[in-house]
Amino acid sequence: MDEGEAIRGLLLDYCERVDAGDWAAVGELFAHGALGDEHGSVIASGAEDVAAFYRRGTQLHDGSPRTKHLVVGTSLAAPAADGTVVARSSYLVLQAVEGVPLQPIITGRYVDRFARTRAGAWHFVERRFVVDLVGDVSHHLRYSL
Repeated sequence: MDEGEAIRGLLLDYCERVDAGDWAAVGELFAHGALGDEHGSVIASGAEDVAAFYRRGTQLHDGSPRTKHLVVGTSLAAPAADGTVVARSSYLVLQAVEGVPLQPIITGRYVDRFARTRAGAWHFVERRFVVDLVGDVSHHLRYSL
């Protein structure tokens, strides 16, 4: 598997784990990484802190956030001198909950940085969230944007 496939696989893993509401599994993706805002200010770091961030901030409906995260248009930069790779992607989050039809609730961009472990597997080093457009997130987030 080439680095692009491996990194895109991590992006898909993130979407599937968030959509399943499996916060421990989301946290595992950031065991050696951090979440940050668009300026790089750290929001959460490490597996437990990242899992707690999602647990605190995301509403569940019968055990699931009832979302579908889509990541599109991913471009990978050439590896930096330290071996890390930056990936830029656009995201769209859809949600359908009881009494509310399927609808887009938020769009934006991810700026992710990845590195290899000593064993050669890729992992998240940093994810920066950039929010572009916000719809009705009242059934998704426990806070307002």
